[in-house]
Amino acid sequence: MTTRGLATDLGYSHATGNPLHRAVRWGAGTRAGGWVFSHVLRHLDDAVGRLSRGRHSAPGLLAGLAVLAGLAVLDVTTTGRRSGRRRTSHLIATPYDGTLALLGTNFGQAPTPAWALNLEADPRATLTYRGTSREVVARAATPAEAEEVFALAGRFYPGYARYRERVGERRRIRVFVLEPV
Repeated sequence: MTTRGLATDLGYSHATGNPLHRAVRWGAGTRAGGWVFSHVLRHLDDAVGRLSRGRHSAPGLLAGLAVLAGLAVLDVTTTGRRSGRRRTSHLIATPYDGTLALLGTNFGQAPTPAWALNLEADPRATLTYRGTSREVVARAATPAEAEEVFALAGRFYPGYARYRERVGERRRIRVFVLEPV
């Protein structure tokens, strides 16, 4: 790996997207959209991945990934805290201080996402983006870093602020900073 940083090394960045993509991002940030995405997206994503032979993901197609250059979706593979099996989640990362950060918002739903709990139990993970993989170690962001990550994430996806507002005091949203191994 080069010294350019994880985000640069993977070529990971977000683009504005077209009006349709921005509308989907807005809709996903609503209470109803968050519920639908949290319950349907994983199954839809599995189907899109199979049909495209791994070249596309449902969040990417809906929010502007791939050729349309919108939200960049990467695969984060963690080790299941209970099963010990490798689990892959399709997530949107936030470029942060030369590396990447992850927000465990779960579309503003009450439960903490399993991938976040897995990272707490075993911080080692594999990131894959556009066919390039990197081994990383996740660490919990400091409170100041978490605020900065939320501010940066809100610039490309305003739904994060709404998710944070909805979750409120019900649970702590985990924020992880990923560091290359």
